[in-house]
Amino acid sequence: MATLEIKDLHVSVVTDDEPKEILRGVDLTVDSGQTHAIMGPNGSGKSTLAYSLAGHPKYQVTSGSVTLDGADVLAMTVDERARAGLFLAMQYPVEVPGVSTSNFLRTAATAVRGQAPAVRTWVKEVKSAMADLEIDPAFAERSVNEGFSGGEKKRHEILQLALLKPKIAVLDETDSGLDVDALRIVSEGVNRYKAESAASGEGVGVLLITHYTRILRYIQPDHVHVFAGGRIVESGGPDLAEELETNGYVRFTGAAVGGAS
Repeated sequence: MATLEIKDLHVSVVTDDEPKEILRGVDLTVDSGQTHAIMGPNGSGKSTLAYSLAGHPKYQVTSGSVTLDGADVLAMTVDERARAGLFLAMQYPVEVPGVSTSNFLRTAATAVRGQAPAVRTWVKEVKSAMADLEIDPAFAERSVNEGFSGGEKKRHEILQLALLKPKIAVLDETDSGLDVDALRIVSEGVNRYKAESAASGEGVGVLLITHYTRILRYIQPDHVHVFAGGRIVESGGPDLAEELETNGYVRFTGAAVGGAS
């Protein structure tokens, strides 16, 4: 069982002029087996939260704490966070020319697992995971994300999720740019890993960042949080997401502005 605990997190982004505060006191706890959806308008700080958790150097934590099973995440390097069980599926996955997908995946799995997986077992594991996500086996020998479509990049992110088996998965707008079929396949991949981790007795905690409710029809959240003005302004159950779909974020952005003044 794992717990990601975020307390009063303040984060600024580095600009040419001076640091600009984006997160203004985020409090959130994600436990194993739970799915938390974070919804909010553009510019509210949702992706800043994701990249801050992963350790992106552009984002400076000015105060607050983040712990994973009691360990100080903010004191860890990016690779240490990954080895500790924290995973980020990026909104805009980057291309890595010259590094084959197969080598990338095996190197990442070796780092996370602490030893290189046996070749025969690993090949079978990768092929099975790629088949589940309807990824052409030929992609294994292509450079990471190079020439991939948006949907193919997102499937590759979920392929990593299935193979690296993290404790906490942060999915940053995984649904953006996906057509209906790709959204279904990606969502099924997330749900498949959730079910597998639950069956193993561990249970992955999922932090799902999105603008829209369409992915929540496939990946059912236990908790929904409204993000506005760099903080969580309201939390509830799945019904809250339906309210946002119907009424938008107006009353919450108004609350955020009033709270920040």
